[in-house]
Amino acid sequence: MAATTTIHGTGTVFKDCGHAPSYWPKCAHGWKIRYRNAFGKQSQESGFPDKDKASERLLEIHNQKASKPANQAKAQRIARYGQMRFDEYATAWKEGQRHLAPASVGHLDSLLQHHLYPAFGSRRMGTFDHKVVDGFIRTMERNGAGLATQSNAFDKLKAILLDAHRLGLFEESPLLGVQAPVYDPKKAVIPSPEQLRNLRLAGDDIFTLLVDVMSGCGLRNAEAAAVNVNNIVADDVYRVTEQVNQTTKHYERLKHRKPGEYRDVPLPARVKDSIEWYADKYGTVDGYLLRHPHDAGRPYQPYLLQNQWQRLKRSGAVDIPEGMVIYGCRHFFASNCLAHRIPITDVAEWMGHKSLEITFKIYRHLMPGSIGQAAKMLNVELTA
Repeated sequence: MAATTTIHGTGTVFKDCGHAPSYWPKCAHGWKIRYRNAFGKQSQESGFPDKDKASERLLEIHNQKASKPANQAKAQRIARYGQMRFDEYATAWKEGQRHLAPASVGHLDSLLQHHLYPAFGSRRMGTFDHKVVDGFIRTMERNGAGLATQSNAFDKLKAILLDAHRLGLFEESPLLGVQAPVYDPKKAVIPSPEQLRNLRLAGDDIFTLLVDVMSGCGLRNAEAAAVNVNNIVADDVYRVTEQVNQTTKHYERLKHRKPGEYRDVPLPARVKDSIEWYADKYGTVDGYLLRHPHDAGRPYQPYLLQNQWQRLKRSGAVDIPEGMVIYGCRHFFASNCLAHRIPITDVAEWMGHKSLEITFKIYRHLMPGSIGQAAKMLNVELTA
């Protein structure tokens, strides 16, 4: 089979009937055309009665492509990115994630290096589909990866593939129909009021202060390490403005917040007294109550709190149930709020959760009331 090129750059007009090209004008077989479509893929049409009709159709297709710059741009993107390796594409995508805090960048790097690159490093971007993605999830399951790891790795893969989908690399999203891993946190182990009282007395003054601000204001470990007397903005309001970043070891923006953003949380009188007592007894540095024990020029590090917690557990000086961690003091705050019928929407905001869904998953079992109780309460007015 020979082919005759018509207008330069449009495609080819030919027959593949087996006859020599010199016999094509007399041959009864139809003419065919071959060209590249708007997406850069080779396409073919057949059944044209003569060469002129085939050439006209080829020119029509060429003009349609030329009249649609958007399609041309899309075709160029597919040609450029579709053959790119996943590791190259992901590296370029990562450079655009300028909103990520240093700790989040470290977490992303870990997921890329340990999970995504080993699975997809050399795969061409244009070859992803739902079967490839589903196979990745199944492989993680077979390898015994925890649900949290599965969920985090899938979320990063999803973000990268959605970015590629927006560029037009896929006619159909490779995530369509894929059942994502679901990370369902275990029920939090929360200290009782008596256990909390014992914890306050078990450690040193730093430990007492941190237990107070975590259980009374709902601060995370790293946020409590940055406790500042100047953040008491009212007698009953503490403003959470920063945390000690466990990667950089310095004061950084809050989790899920932009630089300069903050959240105001309730400040019980007991906690206010505790903060002011500590400030009066030990003094402050720019308002910060806690500094590194070996270098007052450095922030207090959250791991120091964890170290003291482990020493208390080993000593047996206080009753610490199996599964309870120091973070349980923050859980106590949520439990205390919900037990007093404070709306879960307020609790989610005060705790700084990224979404209400997270708060609901962890603390739903603590919310007072049930469907049966609701039915009885609603019936009061209905039968009045």
